[in-house]
Amino acid sequence: MKNGHLFLIPSLLGGTNPDILPGNTIDRIRSINFFIVENAKEARRFLKVVHPGIKLQNLNITEIDKHDRHPDWKIFLRPALEGNDLGLISDCGSPAIADPGKELISTAHRLNISVKPLTGPSSILLALMASGFNGQQFSFHGYLPYDVDKSKRLIQKLEIESQQQNRTQIFIETPYRNREILHRLITTLTRKTLVSVCCSLTCSDEWIKTQPVSEWKKISRNTDDLFQKNPCVFLFYAGD
Repeated sequence: MKNGHLFLIPSLLGGTNPDILPGNTIDRIRSINFFIVENAKEARRFLKVVHPGIKLQNLNITEIDKHDRHPDWKIFLRPALEGNDLGLISDCGSPAIADPGKELISTAHRLNISVKPLTGPSSILLALMASGFNGQQFSFHGYLPYDVDKSKRLIQKLEIESQQQNRTQIFIETPYRNREILHRLITTLTRKTLVSVCCSLTCSDEWIKTQPVSEWKKISRNTDDLFQKNPCVFLFYAGD
């Protein structure tokens, strides 16, 4: 029996407008009956948005257990081994990009299951595009350390790296820590280093701003409400 495919399905970035997804991606999602998801409730909500007439009770949705450190990924992939197409959905954005899925995808490759990434939004790449920073040399670092001293040391180290290697540095954070992260950046980086904040990308309240640290210090207090409730991507650039 020929294996099915594993489709990597990009979900929406917090909004409810499916138009940001290409038509062929939506058509493919509508053709799949087996899904592996990060959160079943969020996945069902997403599927209802992209396919309003869908009957959720007819779908097979398997949730990844975040507390299981060594899941048997072959069991998750059984539908594909039985010839069915299978979709992987993360809560927000693209699977395996700052989201779970790496191990599942690696297992699919080992089992000769064809992996098919579908086109859709990635907040990290959208933020890089919108920042005006170097898109040839960049690094994504996930979350800064929670400890203030450790995170400041890392910021200083990465600023030097950005200067020497002409590299854009990219971070994400949970909304309740956005204000603290911006404060940490503008009190650690030098005045001329450029910082970009990209909030609620693709949503109706999208907000993007790039400017030097010296200018951020003038306005950061006026952005508290925005930073405290919306998903943001932070970037800085100290290159030429």
